[in-house]
Amino acid sequence: MNVGHGNVVVAEQIVAIVALDSLPVKRLIESAKGSTKLIDATNGRRTRAVIVTGSDHLILSSLEPATLAQRLGTDRGPAE
Repeated sequence: MNVGHGNVVVAEQIVAIVALDSLPVKRLIESAKGSTKLIDATNGRRTRAVIVTGSDHLILSSLEPATLAQRLGTDRGPAE
């Protein structure tokens, strides 16, 4: 799944796509900054969404959560 600016994430690894506006999400980001679990895919732009993966990585994206969710739906294809 394209998360913006030429960055791609394996769609099967995504657990959640959350907006940045809540304090718990901001705390998650702060705790991940000291480790190798935080991936910044914003290319210097404002962070609008956080993608949580099955390996506990946090991926910052400058795209809106709704846009990412729509892309995730098209990447996974129709439900079987």
